[in-house]
Amino acid sequence: MMDRDAENLARHLDWNLLRMFVVLVDARSITLAASKLGLQQPSVSSALKRLEETLGRQLIERGPGKFRVTDAGQQLYREAVDINGSILRLSTLMRDITETVQGHVKIAMASHVLCPFFDDILGDFHIQHPKATVEIIVGPSHDVIEQVVSRQASFGICLVYHKHPKLHYQHMFREHFGLYCGPKHPLFGKPDLTTNDLAGNNWVSFTTDQLSDVLRPVTLLRAKAAPQDAIVGSSANLEEVRRMILSGLGIGPLPVHVAKRDVEMGYLHRLPPYQDPPEIDVYVVTNPATKLNRAEQLLLTELSERIESIPLEDRIFGG
Repeated sequence: MMDRDAENLARHLDWNLLRMFVVLVDARSITLAASKLGLQQPSVSSALKRLEETLGRQLIERGPGKFRVTDAGQQLYREAVDINGSILRLSTLMRDITETVQGHVKIAMASHVLCPFFDDILGDFHIQHPKATVEIIVGPSHDVIEQVVSRQASFGICLVYHKHPKLHYQHMFREHFGLYCGPKHPLFGKPDLTTNDLAGNNWVSFTTDQLSDVLRPVTLLRAKAAPQDAIVGSSANLEEVRRMILSGLGIGPLPVHVAKRDVEMGYLHRLPPYQDPPEIDVYVVTNPATKLNRAEQLLLTELSERIESIPLEDRIFGG
């Protein structure tokens, strides 16, 4: 039998307060949260007070220059993200009750996912289920994970550094990174270069190019080649990193198979080292707690089965 206190809480808790609390913690500011919610600051403060009174716990310590989520607040945030994701998916699940597969699939994806068999699967899926719709949102890998955890995305495709305990990971493919420069760079087109020639140049890279993040192997490559050189440009989006390299801002890393066509067309020049390029694994990330509509389930099953049918050596690009 349900605990009486829990039953009272379920009866009296305003679910809108949980949504407000998630936005507030993400924004880490009552002012920013109010702007995102389209409310006045006093309304957000009042809503937070009502939530704290309902739960009998202080959730956020706040004051001039201070905003700290308490332990109780952290625990509530984790549960509220889960609950909010379930509510957001209700309308999707209700729309899917029909004979024709016409659900919506929302894929969160890192920007440098170039995978021929994935493109084939998307094309085949559209032919088989023309009334289903697909949305692809692109962002940094940590944003992809957040979208999957909160159940706002059907599934994600991204790089992974630390695996989230609530998610499932399937190795999709492995890509290798190389270093490149554009036509305006002094090293462009020069033969017989060594890594010693890379020192003293400006660099561009990804915003996740840090020793503690998913592109750690790429960071080590750059650090080994030119540890003192400055990063003058960065972006979370591969196309923008490519743009800066092409524009001559500096040397930068790109997946070898992604840059191949630019090299062949004379837009990019591959720089050393050429042996043992950094390996980065890309995963399909799913949330077992997400209730998938039929379109989502069909596309995800097809992708998973296709991955399993291809030997790993045929899923390694740019080596």
